[in-house]
Amino acid sequence: MSDAFDSDVLIYAAQGLGEGVHVRALLESTNDPIGSVVLLPEVLSKPSRLGQDAEVSSLEELLSHFELKPVDAEVAYAAAELGAKYALRAADAIHLATAVVWGAERFHTNNRKDFGPRIEEIEVVWPLATR
Repeated sequence: MSDAFDSDVLIYAAQGLGEGVHVRALLESTNDPIGSVVLLPEVLSKPSRLGQDAEVSSLEELLSHFELKPVDAEVAYAAAELGAKYALRAADAIHLATAVVWGAERFHTNNRKDFGPRIEEIEVVWPLATR
């Protein structure tokens, strides 16, 4: 089994300060992390636009350890169902659907608002809350 990650967790880890150190350690201790290919534009666009080359490099290094899964029809339909069920935005629904469709054991996020305990399809872990 593998662990899937939301974009916010990667951003904390890339920054590497304070709570990000804990998140980076979690990522490094996880076997076979997966995520949606949607992580790429979601985490790289802003630091690229702002010229934050060090953060872009850190994110790219973290992402190199991931198996990034495509958004195929199965993931897209699952995202539509999960998005409707939990009132998720498209990107959040895709991240959750990717985790569920690809059989991840856990989904790591710090987005408690959208991924609270009501999610039934997968164990949701909030890394910064478990310290």
